[in-house]
Amino acid sequence: MTVRQDDSGTATKAALANMDTVEQPSGDKGGGKIRLERKITLTSAIALIVGTMIGSGIFISPKGVLRGTGSIGMSLVIWAACGVLAMLATLSYIELGLLIRESGSEYIYILRGLSSLKKDTREAAKGRVRERGLAGAIGFMAFWTSFLITRPAQAAIMTYTFGVYTVKALTNAPAGCTSYFISEKIFAASLLFLLAFINCFSVKLATRVQSFFAAAKLLACAVIIIGGFVKLGQGHTEHLNTGFEGTTTSPLVIAIAFYNGLWAYDGWNNLNYVTEELKNPTRNLPLAICIGIPLVTVCYLLVNISYFTVMSPMELLASPAVAVTWGDNVLGVMAWLIPVSVAFSTFGAANGTLFSSGRLCYVAAREGHLVQVMSMVHVKRKTPAPALMFTAVVALMMIIPGSIDSLIDFFSFAAWMFYGLTMAALLIMRRTKKDAPRPYKVPTVIPVIVLVASVYLVFAPIIDRPHIGFLLAFLVILSGLLFYIPFVHFGVKWKYIDYVTIFLQKVIEVVPTDDGDDEEGENGESARDE
Repeated sequence: MTVRQDDSGTATKAALANMDTVEQPSGDKGGGKIRLERKITLTSAIALIVGTMIGSGIFISPKGVLRGTGSIGMSLVIWAACGVLAMLATLSYIELGLLIRESGSEYIYILRGLSSLKKDTREAAKGRVRERGLAGAIGFMAFWTSFLITRPAQAAIMTYTFGVYTVKALTNAPAGCTSYFISEKIFAASLLFLLAFINCFSVKLATRVQSFFAAAKLLACAVIIIGGFVKLGQGHTEHLNTGFEGTTTSPLVIAIAFYNGLWAYDGWNNLNYVTEELKNPTRNLPLAICIGIPLVTVCYLLVNISYFTVMSPMELLASPAVAVTWGDNVLGVMAWLIPVSVAFSTFGAANGTLFSSGRLCYVAAREGHLVQVMSMVHVKRKTPAPALMFTAVVALMMIIPGSIDSLIDFFSFAAWMFYGLTMAALLIMRRTKKDAPRPYKVPTVIPVIVLVASVYLVFAPIIDRPHIGFLLAFLVILSGLLFYIPFVHFGVKWKYIDYVTIFLQKVIEVVPTDDGDDEEGENGESARDE
């Protein structure tokens, strides 16, 4: 037996209303309404951006960037260019985040942008209609890709890197040692479960953890940068003086270098995943982005220069752990600080990734693209506990198999495909929502540049080095239609789903959120944002 759920979710809501569910607190602020609260301040927002961007990438990616460019000079150019591209993309995301004040980042922007092509967009503008057409299919595939590939890959890479460097710090094992493979996996899985608990327990605790580790990783970067300046002062410039010798001339090969560099920058869009929880978004969204991304770009350039004061290109490419090799050469008996610092860095980055990924599942469920229980929040903690738990389980499944390099390649391929679609959605809404209030409007040339760069980054590696992995990644994206067509488009529903939902409500103590507009309305500011 199947049930087709109508656009308002009447079937499920009626069942939930008529059965014994978790009691909601009567003294809740806002007249008993249950929703995620605006608890992310400007400091927390900067920490979310910086703390997620500076993760394992700067300690893993230098080899990939150097391998793709062939020279020190061009590798530094690519690191700077990646920072510029990330900044251009986030400028476009500022406009989108202030135009569409919903969490979910590119998923919700693609969904709303393509939906706006319809002649009657009044209901779509409210953001509470289940889109079952082409816009819904493409939006669902954007969610499906983030949910199944990109976000779990991020969490898996960072938690696994945490495991590697934690074992290194505890055992003083030589870089590249494989004797502790199982221990590394256990540490990675343990971190994932710990972060899931923290994020389910309290938004405030999660943001404080993020702020602490963001400060710790900036301190770690400062140690590497200062060490590099000391080496420069001692005259260790022989490697940097090689400049652009041996630079790769193939633009297709350089795309691989961009992949690895942009992996280190990924996280620039994390704040847009939690827009609904950001205090005073009109002020704090652009301010946090304009502080966070330039700060990370400068750090990355200086850290890479520091690496090359100690290691030649050949030595860096041969190093199984670039940061650890640098520490062994520069810090002497204090070299243990580097694996500890990397573990701290990946801890914070994994926390930020899980924090935002849980919101993606929460928003997708609210849009009808996942089961309803994923859109519920803890009745007391006001956290999207089911979505966070589900996200952690998916990420755990990616920790065990696969190598770091393959995860980075497939992550970048899938991510930039939908970043490009997001830029297209922005350009579409310039025509379909030309009269909508825009506190900030990016020059049109900027999303066009990012769109062209996205096309280049998607197709150049495939043309240069065809690999079955790219085909598999594309098939995984399309496989989302196998779920979208029956369960979303046709509304097929398992007849026992309401009973399972209610059971999970009682076990996890979660309730449906209020779907109505909050105090700030669609484009205004609320008293909670002060």
